[in-house]
Amino acid sequence: MDELLAYRDRFPTLARGPYFAAHTLGPMPEGAPDALARFAAEWAAEGVVAWTGWLEQIRATAALLEGLFAAPAGSVALGPNVSVLAGQVLSCFDWSGERSRLVTTDLEFPTCDYLYRAQETLGAKVEAVPSRDLTVDTERLLEAIDHQTALVAVTHVAFRSSALLDAAPVVARAHEVGALVMLDTYQSAGTVPIDVGALGVDLLVGGSVKWLLGGPGTGYLYARPEVAATLAPRLVGWFGHQAPFAFEPSPITLAAGAGRFVTGTPNVAAHVMAAEGYRIVAEAGVDAIRAKSRRQVARLLEGFQAQGAVVRGPTDLDRRGGSVVVDFDGAERVTAALIARGYTCDYRPGAGLRLGPHLYTTDDECDAVVAEVAALRR
Repeated sequence: MDELLAYRDRFPTLARGPYFAAHTLGPMPEGAPDALARFAAEWAAEGVVAWTGWLEQIRATAALLEGLFAAPAGSVALGPNVSVLAGQVLSCFDWSGERSRLVTTDLEFPTCDYLYRAQETLGAKVEAVPSRDLTVDTERLLEAIDHQTALVAVTHVAFRSSALLDAAPVVARAHEVGALVMLDTYQSAGTVPIDVGALGVDLLVGGSVKWLLGGPGTGYLYARPEVAATLAPRLVGWFGHQAPFAFEPSPITLAAGAGRFVTGTPNVAAHVMAAEGYRIVAEAGVDAIRAKSRRQVARLLEGFQAQGAVVRGPTDLDRRGGSVVVDFDGAERVTAALIARGYTCDYRPGAGLRLGPHLYTTDDECDAVVAEVAALRR
């Protein structure tokens, strides 16, 4: 029995057909419309007084993520997206000193790649370690981290291949030379267990759009408390003040912990909507989701390898995230045909067809999509 299939009925999107796109936009949880309706009703009934309840709801949403990441209270801040939150972190660094290096990889999502390269205008020396077969070359990454490195900013799971980074040795090497680590968990959170204490990671960014099933408009930033206390973002806003409703003039007194990375007025509607997805993931349990994911990923890989498709990323299940990326002649055309036949999935140039089964996916759906691809290729 697959106990996680009990959650299928909580996703109305699944009525349109097999949904293999959790890696790009998770299906809408049934509670999202009610969450948005409650927000609208509170706004209509209370006006500005609603802020008291909204702030509590935002804090509760962040607390759900702290629970998922085994993180201490007050260590997760919410924002609109990774561009803003990772940008906040980067604004804390002075790249003109001896520690002027930012080490990353060539597998980063474009948002992060753009942000990291933009630091070069401020004096940063950015090194993007080349990958092998869309997988991080861990040995070369460790060699690149030296005493001039200020920050190591890397993706936990690569979006083009689902290759999973072994973050522990990266964190250990960075700390050995006095550098910080920021881990992009957008493609891992919700399907790969994350324990920030066990990893020892300093900073962690991501968002609700994908495996966390929270929809667009909410990003998150975890900051290890002792690290947060040493960082002062230059991109600031009134909600990053320790007492925003005191409306104090400059200089800003930064909030404690991750709260200092919040900028301006938060997107309350998006944050309360995101909580609906986080609750389902927390209720189902990421360990159980991961176990099912490994089983279905193996099932899909076996089917596509039998067709002679090229698998992007490692075939070792311990070294990959929750999606399956395969390439073959005509992959883009086949992806479009799959979508037309009701299989929600996507294609990425240089990678291939991407399929993201999640807690609600059936084994029959996995077998069916493999069979559809075989038929379309013929």
